[in-house]
Amino acid sequence: MRRTALVIGTLLLGIGAVMAQQEVAVQQQNLMKAQGKDMYGVFGKILKGEMAYDQAAVDAALADLESQIPKIAKTFTTNPKQDVVNASFGASPKIWQNKADFESKIPPVSKAISEQKGKIKDTATLKAAYDAIQEKCTACHDDYRVKLK
Repeated sequence: MRRTALVIGTLLLGIGAVMAQQEVAVQQQNLMKAQGKDMYGVFGKILKGEMAYDQAAVDAALADLESQIPKIAKTFTTNPKQDVVNASFGASPKIWQNKADFESKIPPVSKAISEQKGKIKDTATLKAAYDAIQEKCTACHDDYRVKLK
């Protein structure tokens, strides 16, 4: 009876640990998806002509990006050692192997966003802002994001 209880307890602890790791991975993915919603769901759609230029939407997306970027370092403190189920992209283990380099890529993104505030007035200036921000995002994604599918 004690062995059975011990085995069940050990299994429950293991399942709890796996679920906690999955929760961390989901939090990381949700943060990145929120940023993608601004970049691709607003900026990208306007630039592709799928959405009319909307200054309020552009300003809101830029403000949201500006608030999300500083959360990256804290959100990626823990290595979940697993990817979100059915995710297209995941966090590379290199983040935790070279944390200082990973974190050094965050301030340039924040700076690129800050530099665009008040400059975006139409599709042409949105395109320039998008390219400037995307360049800084890509610098991190190239090294620290992995394609899963």
